[in-house]
Amino acid sequence: TRAMELISASRIVKAQQRVRASSPYATELTNVVLSVAMHSNTAHPLITAVENPKRAAVLIITADRGMAGAYSNAAIKEGDLLIASLRARGMAVDSYLVGRKAVNFYRFRDRNVAASWTGFSDNPTLESAREVSVGLITSYLSDTDSALGVDELYVVYTEFKSMMTQTPVAKLILPLSAPADHEPHGIMALYEFEPDAETVLNALLPRYVEARIFNAMLQSAASEHAARRRAMKSATDNADELIKSLTRLANAARQAEITQEISEIVGGADALAS
Repeated sequence: TRAMELISASRIVKAQQRVRASSPYATELTNVVLSVAMHSNTAHPLITAVENPKRAAVLIITADRGMAGAYSNAAIKEGDLLIASLRARGMAVDSYLVGRKAVNFYRFRDRNVAASWTGFSDNPTLESAREVSVGLITSYLSDTDSALGVDELYVVYTEFKSMMTQTPVAKLILPLSAPADHEPHGIMALYEFEPDAETVLNALLPRYVEARIFNAMLQSAASEHAARRRAMKSATDNADELIKSLTRLANAARQAEITQEISEIVGGADALAS
């Protein structure tokens, strides 16, 4: 447990750097896509919400390995809450899973899984995010009446806030909608699309989804390392306390045994002398 604590402590520094490097790109790309979508009159699937959505896709990101406390369980519970709320709206839900912990959880409970990916939870790459996003984009662009079509796309991941605080969150990725506090500042820009708005949005759609999913994976990886470091430190401290306690008990038992042997020797000598 001490070795795992030190390994996680060394890896979390790089994971934090990757989160800080990817977050501005994901944020600015979202703002660009949102600006392009708001200034076009094209009814593109990226920004067009269905009046009566029938099916949603939920991507849940967990860990491949354990020894990380309640990290994976918290993300799974957050996903269950989201799925329950979607079903309360009368929607069917397709579950997409990242990480062996979520896969094993669903498999043990015999739940249906649309697709799953494992093997890169603690060190995700852009290729991994692209592999995940391709299937989700295909489902979102497919007709809802088909077996794969969905009207909404959500991602459930653990947001890294600090070394001590990691919070599971569920966010809507598609369709893209402006936040309530989104107000244009300054002079409104004029947009011209070449060749047209629909082509531009078609090109931005995969990049937007990849960036959001990649950032969610990086945040989850940093949260996993932080949770494992904290859990392993607690396990190491508990083991040290247990070793101290058992050592005191062993010393007390040894001293009691020595005292008893000395008493028996003295008693035997007195008996022989008398």
